[in-house]
Amino acid sequence: MLNIPTQSFPAPSSQQRVSPSGQSGRNKVALKPGHSLMDWIRFSKSGKDLTGLRGRLIEVTQEELQKHNTREDCWTCIRGMVYNVTPYMDYHPGGEEELMKAAGIDGTDLFDQVHRWVNYESMLKECLVGRMATKITTAVKGTNTHTQPESGWVEISLILIGYDWFQTDGTVHLVVYAKRKVILHTHTGRGMKGSLSLQMLVYSFHTASSVGKIQVSIRKQAKGKWPSLGEPLEFHNTFLRKKDRAVYYRDCVLLSKTEVNHNTYVFRLQVPHGTVMHVPVGKHVYLKTFIQGTEVVRPYTPVDQNLAGASNHCSQVSDLYLMIKVYPDGIFTQHLNNLHVGDHISVSGPEGTFSIRPLCDVTHLYLLAAGTGFTPMARVIRLAVQEMDTIRLIKNQRETKLLFFNRREEDILWRGELDELAANNGRFQLEYVLSEPCESWTGRRGRVDESMLQDFLNKPDASKCFVCVCGPPAFTELTMGLLKQQGFSDKELHAFQS
Repeated sequence: MLNIPTQSFPAPSSQQRVSPSGQSGRNKVALKPGHSLMDWIRFSKSGKDLTGLRGRLIEVTQEELQKHNTREDCWTCIRGMVYNVTPYMDYHPGGEEELMKAAGIDGTDLFDQVHRWVNYESMLKECLVGRMATKITTAVKGTNTHTQPESGWVEISLILIGYDWFQTDGTVHLVVYAKRKVILHTHTGRGMKGSLSLQMLVYSFHTASSVGKIQVSIRKQAKGKWPSLGEPLEFHNTFLRKKDRAVYYRDCVLLSKTEVNHNTYVFRLQVPHGTVMHVPVGKHVYLKTFIQGTEVVRPYTPVDQNLAGASNHCSQVSDLYLMIKVYPDGIFTQHLNNLHVGDHISVSGPEGTFSIRPLCDVTHLYLLAAGTGFTPMARVIRLAVQEMDTIRLIKNQRETKLLFFNRREEDILWRGELDELAANNGRFQLEYVLSEPCESWTGRRGRVDESMLQDFLNKPDASKCFVCVCGPPAFTELTMGLLKQQGFSDKELHAFQS
């Protein structure tokens, strides 16, 4: 019997993720009326035979897959499973051309590059043809380790020579030894910190760089001596690429919903008891829910409680604050908007590739945001402008400038806080651009273009500049192209994708 995997693989690719080398990602296309996500869900559940196999699941050879490579007959393989995507062509937000790139071949890499966070297994469940006849193996022996005490796992990206453990009545300490010293690059000057997910709780681990070891300290739920650490599980002492690993979700609770403007809210979510989850600057999380029986996943970048950071009142350190625009026809955002305080939603851990390391030697940081593309910029602004003196990370930076595009004045997010920060901090400069301003508007008007960027961006001699861009796909692609025309290199650009 064919064993169909049930887990989903949403992963790093979103509006809140920075793409490598300044890539701007794909554009969405205008779908025909009656071809929205909800229309596809209804169509896929209509009982029609979407595979042409009358419900049979087959093993597909490489030769057979290659035969189905036309618009009228298009099969593709994702992670060893073959789908007939022909009926999905007109419903695909990326358009027919995007799907046809994977026609008749293994499309896993193409899928991961563009929109891997999409839950294809749920979306294309009724299009499943079967499994590829050739099994694809992704685990490689002997480079990394998955050490699994009890029901959890630890993943260490080092060449390892073994581990040991010791305990007290209340704690267990797992020590993993590397063949070389652990090289650390942290702005605090302290040991590297990470996280371990164990029985739905998160614990910290620390490294000792002088001897090349990582120690995981685990608090016991009940005091007493353990006779053993536990039995290794299937993938013990193997390496598994992160992109081939399913995202882990936690059940979070909605604590509050605060209005930002007429259509945008900050949703405050509480993580499970005992969990401490920190989302680094520039990273995003996935929210997951079921709508009409179909699993729907969307990425969002957390913000702080406000532009000044967390307040001093008794708030859980790990509470997540997500600034989300609610669209009238948005399936997921309408679902979120209808949640009540105390309702639950699944939230992943932090994902994404953004690193603050490129900012270390920057003298001029430019942020170009459109609409809710502001959300990843909010914490970047705080890091660059307000935390600079404290952590002494961006030691050379002299200027941070935000060019914020919106349709109307009432659409500007956190305008009061942005204006206050610009008035009180000489390192931060701010300009708004409106495409549909009222007559009394005295600021910039229009849309992003070459002359506007030339006027906004300053690249003095001997300066080190860095530009972040986030907004709708068309805005991002146009802006990235204009920036490259003005001489900015890929190393000086990062585009948060949608």
